[in-house]
Amino acid sequence: MTHSTSAPNPSHTLRVAVIGGGPAGLMAAEMLATVGPALKVELYDAMPSVGRKFLLAGKGGLNLTHAEAAEPFLSRYGERSAQLQPLLAAFGPAELRAWAQGLGVETFVGSSGRVFPKDMKAAPLLRAWLHRLRGAGVSFFMRHRWLGWMEGGALSFSTLAGPVQVQADAVVLALGGGSWARLGSDGTWAPLLVERGVAVAALQPSNCGFDVGPEPHALEAAEQGETRREFFKELVGTGKSQQSGWTEHFATRFAGQPFKSVAISFTDSQGRSFSRKGEFVATATGVEGSLIYAASPLLRDEIAAHGSATFQLDLLPDKSLEQVLVEVRHPRGSRSLSSHLKSRLHLEGIKAAMLHELLDKEAMNDAVRLAHAIKGLPVRVVATRPIDEAISSAGGVMFETMDAQLRLASVKDIPQPVFCAGEMLDWEAPTGGYLLTACFASGRLAGQGVLNHFGL
Repeated sequence: MTHSTSAPNPSHTLRVAVIGGGPAGLMAAEMLATVGPALKVELYDAMPSVGRKFLLAGKGGLNLTHAEAAEPFLSRYGERSAQLQPLLAAFGPAELRAWAQGLGVETFVGSSGRVFPKDMKAAPLLRAWLHRLRGAGVSFFMRHRWLGWMEGGALSFSTLAGPVQVQADAVVLALGGGSWARLGSDGTWAPLLVERGVAVAALQPSNCGFDVGPEPHALEAAEQGETRREFFKELVGTGKSQQSGWTEHFATRFAGQPFKSVAISFTDSQGRSFSRKGEFVATATGVEGSLIYAASPLLRDEIAAHGSATFQLDLLPDKSLEQVLVEVRHPRGSRSLSSHLKSRLHLEGIKAAMLHELLDKEAMNDAVRLAHAIKGLPVRVVATRPIDEAISSAGGVMFETMDAQLRLASVKDIPQPVFCAGEMLDWEAPTGGYLLTACFASGRLAGQGVLNHFGL
């Protein structure tokens, strides 16, 4: 898609409206402000202050980006890797760290490869950034909720003082996704664009938790030998299948507790696979946490297609099936099974409880079936948690409806160019700094796109 370039009118100061005060919008505003008084840059946000979700992300330590090599970094964006590659090549992890350094914020690489500010906080970075933006001439208008366009292309906002209309020569939309509505990302922009002919993929939860559900009659485990397959089919006892979420006993005692040093694996009906070691948490109705978030796109899509998804939980990923079987078979004398598993395999607490939750008494007392379950316990999830609980969202403005600089190809009855950036675009990524990096990179590109459009 190509667009004509409009030369700036020397008698007219160009006015650009950036709508959305998260990292993408702020970065777009920063790019626009680099040309000085040739542009009047105005940033609008519905909330009382900017960067609210950004500040929340930094509450436990701001994970700004990730230090892994370019190829694996890019692969984290899945099906949208090709579209995001040029953005991240221009402004990736190294550039983001250098940018933070320019604000006086030193960063370091943690043991997992994640990059954090040295003080671990988001607020100092945001304060320094806003100070620089104001010094560059960016104007901020808070409590301005965007309502779309008026006839003729004027931007419409609702404010505490009443409706406001703004004429702009160009617009950058950086309105966030559909998660965390209380922080401003509520997805209410989607119908405003759809009614103007913009292609928008439905917003869905990403990096989200899941509710567990009734166990299936036959578990479709990966084929690892006929005997193993038969064991999986018989793992769940009729007395233990839950109708909604966990049993009351399990939920009451273990909701909120973590599964540490475990692994999950999952292959969907299209043959796409996920396998990783890590941690997650049991909730009152299901599971959530970093390991679950990483698998969430595949699990979510499988549920949408087939009504449920079953992943295998390896409670002891550092031991082989053979090693586990040897320990389970070891004579236990007068000790209880619980004491035996704790003594021989260090299986206790929520891990042991999970076995009791999903296996019947017969399976628990069959050494071979128990060993197979410890190494691959099927956990069936039937629904994502609501999108407003998710860390991020998938879906949004489709790349196919934009050019290479994130300008919308067509917006019905709107004369000025409109660019989009950030989480409102149709992409998703796991936690670990990937979300923020792409938001920064896309905001920078959208801002540059406006400058290129005006030949600045």
